[in-house]
Amino acid sequence: MKKLAYALGALLGLVSSTAGAWGNHTLAAYRALEAMPEVAHASPVMVEPLEIFLKAEEKTIEALLASQEAWAIANLPVYPALPAKLAFKAVADRSDEARRMAFAHALRIAPNSRFALFIQPDPRTAAAPGPRLSAEAVTTLPMASNASQKFQPLKAGDMVAPLAVVASASDEPDYGLDIHLFEDSPSEWGKMYGLGTLPFGNPLLPYSSQAPFHMGFMHESKVLYAAAPFIKRTFPLLRVYQYSTLASLAFRTGHPYWGWRFTGLALHYVQDLTQPYHAALSPGEPTLKLLAINAMAMAGFSGLKNNMVTLLSNRHLALEKYQNELLLNSAVAKQDTVLDHALRNVDKDANYPEWYDLYVRNVVSAQAAGYGHRLAQTLVDSMPSGFVSDPAFDFGANEDKVTLVKELANAQPEAKVRLDALVADLLSNFGSHSRNAVRGVLKATNR
Repeated sequence: MKKLAYALGALLGLVSSTAGAWGNHTLAAYRALEAMPEVAHASPVMVEPLEIFLKAEEKTIEALLASQEAWAIANLPVYPALPAKLAFKAVADRSDEARRMAFAHALRIAPNSRFALFIQPDPRTAAAPGPRLSAEAVTTLPMASNASQKFQPLKAGDMVAPLAVVASASDEPDYGLDIHLFEDSPSEWGKMYGLGTLPFGNPLLPYSSQAPFHMGFMHESKVLYAAAPFIKRTFPLLRVYQYSTLASLAFRTGHPYWGWRFTGLALHYVQDLTQPYHAALSPGEPTLKLLAINAMAMAGFSGLKNNMVTLLSNRHLALEKYQNELLLNSAVAKQDTVLDHALRNVDKDANYPEWYDLYVRNVVSAQAAGYGHRLAQTLVDSMPSGFVSDPAFDFGANEDKVTLVKELANAQPEAKVRLDALVADLLSNFGSHSRNAVRGVLKATNR
């Protein structure tokens, strides 16, 4: 079992280097939440720095974070308890910086997280380009020069639409909040957080190091769990609970800007797990094949394993890039596509149970994991074979040179229709689960 676990660990280490789920979450979140009157028609809120909220509500935050820890211990089977010295305590006479650092430590997020005051304007509704905020002011991670994220600065006292706040914040956890949190990470905070070593992936690679917080392999076979129990060590449910309950507290205590901002942070992890490549270890690949390939790798024949890892990564990235291109193009052109309609479609919302603490595990990730075979087959049938079926091609290394919308313009129409229909189906789940999560937060605040 130890040897098999080691082999599976090597596989996961490579797969998890692809930690993105839906590209720029903000583009999809605008479409999903503009269909929700509680968000789209909510009154503008006043922007305030995080330090103001933390200082004003220090005692209630202390109580809330203690209750979060109790919930995690009771509900997350592989949860490593927060070291007692990191528990958040109200200390009235400390500096704003010290209080913010204590807050980051208690949540076990990267303490250098920016929490800048910003929005991503909606390309569909922005009348003209406004002032720009540099990416370095918003994220601790490098951002490609052609990234779709465009940041607009806010300042304390500004009035801003809740839709812009929550949609912008839904992309924020990819800006470095979950980077290098484990004890084998090259960071000071990773050594003190008590999360153990990175369960899979390369601790030196930033995006790989955040994967256990953005992926959740919660519906694998018992055989895989027995062989590699470390795949259970994922924590998106923790983040959803932390940020959603902080959102409710902020709303209840008169800090609606942070109510919407924390809601957006929670949504990121919900939305990540609507992506099948975040909810399943190897979408489209049966357990027995995975075990056989790793057995061969243990015997010194690693070619099939390496090929499988490359193909999984390529398909993950191709799916993400294609939907991001389509949503950005439709927003800029101000023309709806099947994806925009799917994101706004509220008809499916009531098909799911009312939001509850384990909704993400029992509803969202279970549903996404079930798409594995259909998704993999559709990508193979619809995408250029060199991108998704050739293990000699590294999509990640060539992504900036590829425009999938153009590549698929010459594809068989029937294949493209099937691909677009499947992506729309996945994004309709994204929309419904996002709205149900917001309803859960608002219900908890009696709004």
